[in-house]
Amino acid sequence: MSNIRRAQRKDVERIAQLLADDDIGAGREDPGELAPYYAAFEAIDADPNQLLMVADVAGEAVGTLQLSIIHGMARTGASRGQIEGVRVHSSQRGTGLGTTMIQWAIDEAKARGCAIVQLTSDARRTDAHRFYERLGFAPTHTGFKLAL
Repeated sequence: MSNIRRAQRKDVERIAQLLADDDIGAGREDPGELAPYYAAFEAIDADPNQLLMVADVAGEAVGTLQLSIIHGMARTGASRGQIEGVRVHSSQRGTGLGTTMIQWAIDEAKARGCAIVQLTSDARRTDAHRFYERLGFAPTHTGFKLAL
């Protein structure tokens, strides 16, 4: 049984490891250099519209996601929940943990008055796309990114 809880400073190293624990993340994350992750954690933790969460099983963080509440003018001033950085440890994949985490994020976004929940997923993550579609997400937009 997992517990979805707000991440704590003690979870930062494990979150960095989770982010790096696949082919795509391994090429862009560096869990051996934790200073930038700690700085990011401090900024996220200080912002009431940012929720960095972990799925805790027996005292170990085995999943993570970030829910950002974005207040906007579009859709008649609607707020939206942006889900990012979703990772489930390889030992927990297929157990329903990812579904539990995403459902938590949807419920939290609703509780905070969001009209929509959205997420992005790397185009190469085809398994993740099928997972999100099974949960009711639809690929309605094309995303663009510009590395700075």
